[in-house]
Order: sequence, then C-alpha cells, then structure tokens
Amino acid sequence: MPRGFSRSVVAGAMLIAAVALGACRDTGRGEGKLFEVSGKIFVFNYRLARATYVVTLRPLQPMGEGQVAVASFQNPAGGAPLVVEQKVWPKLDKVSLESPALTCIVKNKPYAIAISIKGPDGAILQKIDTTLMSTEDQSILPDRPLVIDQLYTANPDLAGHPDGKLPGEPKPDCSKAG
Repeated sequence: MPRGFSRSVVAGAMLIAAVALGACRDTGRGEGKLFEVSGKIFVFNYRLARATYVVTLRPLQPMGEGQVAVASFQNPAGGAPLVVEQKVWPKLDKVSLESPALTCIVKNKPYAIAISIKGPDGAILQKIDTTLMSTEDQSILPDRPLVIDQLYTANPDLAGHPDGKLPGEPKPDCSKAG
C-alpha cells in the first residue's frame, strides 16, 4: 500500500471518529438548563383579525411535576407587559406559550420576551430572555373578524368589504408604542 494512501486513510478515520465523538458529546447547552426556545413567531390570524406571540420551549431534561412557565411579552401597544402563565405537563414534548391578542405590531422591530420556569414552590429554576421581530405589521389584518362563529358564518358587518377593511373604522391607539 502506498504510504500517502495509508496516511489519508488514517487521517480520514480520525476525522470521522472526531465528528462522531463530537455528535455524541453533550455540548453543555443543556447543562443546568431545563428548556430552550425551539420556536417563536407572531401569528397573524386573518380569519379572526388578531395577532399573538407564540413561543415554544423544548425540554432539555425530564420535566418535574408542578413546574410553571411564566412568559412576559412586551406589549407592542405600549404599557405593561402581557403576562401568561402555563402549567408544564411532564409527559408532553414541548411547552407552548401564547400571548393575548396584540395591537400595534410594527414590522422589523424587536420585541422582548422574558420567560421564567418556576418550581412547585414558586422558586425560579431558569430564566430565558429573547426577542422576536415580525416580518409583517398589524395593518395586514382585517378591521373585524371575517367569521363570527365555529360554523365560519361570514361576519355581516363586513358585507361588501371582502378584504375586511371598513372605511372610517377606528384604528387602535398606538401613540404609547415604543
């Protein structure tokens, strides 16, 4: 066997072993941490004429009984943050946190989200701070919901306005938005 070929084979084997070992080893990402953000998005529900934050957490280790996730979402309209508390169900593979309906969302503006994971005694076990930026702004939503019930009955207020925009409809007060 030529000497250069055997060196290539050994180097290749070492490279494969290093990659395999790196893939198996814990990077420390989960060390001491209970959750990581696995997804975050603004949801613009055109049918219901509402927008919300949605953040999904992925557990990095087994979840304990009695844990609670508390999310504090920056209010795009200004004022106090919007706070949501969600029980952590140990048998589920994720925790989803959704804000109440929002107004005054501005495209390409970062909004702060602070999440605390609390134990059954109320002690904070982990804090996660992140931001979320929308690729759209609130103006894409109709002025009122397009449907009024579970049967998808068309909203009679929007008769003759298939785009959901009503002339003269008052807009949300965004003067306090930061």
